[in-house]
Amino acid sequence: MEQSVVLIKPDGLARGLVGEIISRFEKAGLQLVAMKLVRIDETIAGKHYGVNDEWFENVGKKLKAFYEKVGLDKEEELAKLPNKEIGKLVQKWNIDYLTKGPVVAMLWQSPNAVAVIRKMVGSTFPEEAAPGTIRGDYSFDSPAISNVAKRSIYNLIHASGTAQEGQFERKLWFKEEEIFS
Repeated sequence: MEQSVVLIKPDGLARGLVGEIISRFEKAGLQLVAMKLVRIDETIAGKHYGVNDEWFENVGKKLKAFYEKVGLDKEEELAKLPNKEIGKLVQKWNIDYLTKGPVVAMLWQSPNAVAVIRKMVGSTFPEEAAPGTIRGDYSFDSPAISNVAKRSIYNLIHASGTAQEGQFERKLWFKEEEIFS
């Protein structure tokens, strides 16, 4: 069995989508083994979003690639920053977003849970998420909108990206006594 942490972010709670999101995972046959409603601080959010140079560099590269792809102005203030500085700024926006309100933290398991859940959640960028995915059906935000507003992309949900990330996030978000089989 593989496990994945799924977070319904503050915008998902504010929009009343918790039941719909949980229902989708249950209907797919995933097993819920832990769940709680929490308000987290910047320390937990910072650990969740990583703090290493490789992550910062990759986020900066992705943002610059997005700018090129959609034809945004490369001379904009954000695009002029070094990749690492863009990554640090995006991490701050992500922390602000995750600490903005309560979060539903869940731990789901099944064979290939990470891949199954990632497919159901859809692309990080809602405008690229396929119809039928959670982000494709319920979110409309984009990097263009969020970068102008100097904030994270409001994309409703987080799901572990790899099995290893799932194990790290499991320990970050849940105590062993909170997990049931």
